[in-house]
Amino acid sequence: MRIPPAAPGDLPALQDIERAAGEPFRGLGMPDVADDEPPALDVLERHRRAGRCWVAAEAPDDRPVAYLIAEPVDGALHVEQVSVHPRAARRGVGRALLAHAAGHARERGLTALTLTTFADVPWNAPYYARLGFRTLDGPGLTPGLRRIRAEEAAHGLDRWPRVCMRAEVAHMGGTATGLPG
Repeated sequence: MRIPPAAPGDLPALQDIERAAGEPFRGLGMPDVADDEPPALDVLERHRRAGRCWVAAEAPDDRPVAYLIAEPVDGALHVEQVSVHPRAARRGVGRALLAHAAGHARERGLTALTLTTFADVPWNAPYYARLGFRTLDGPGLTPGLRRIRAEEAAHGLDRWPRVCMRAEVAHMGGTATGLPG
């Protein structure tokens, strides 16, 4: 498994990964999440050009099976999206992408990874907690995280409980090469 920066030609495949990764939400009674459109190509391209869009690619063809996009928010690297195609699930692909993002953050002097996620979906908040993320509330929510949560609420995501989470990059494995650190 390699974790290179996304190439321009990868972006449509990332949309396909997002659609496939959304399907399991349907079985949890969250059809709106399953049907949500993936990030637009221009959004993915903006992250790619900024150097904050990575793919997990499998041999032999190096076709992406997962991706992560992020942006700096209030001194942390905020994980906007991490999606793994169901055919690559439960093999450590998401963990590897997060470790890669932690290495990227560390190299840039950012102290943590943050993300927002569904509180009660097994492959969301409980999964991130196992990786060392902790739930933030009240004073732990930075202005940028409050803005992100407000945007999510406006998008209708608050129909299901959501949380903000944070992991200090000093405690996360990995380097920006995606290899264990």
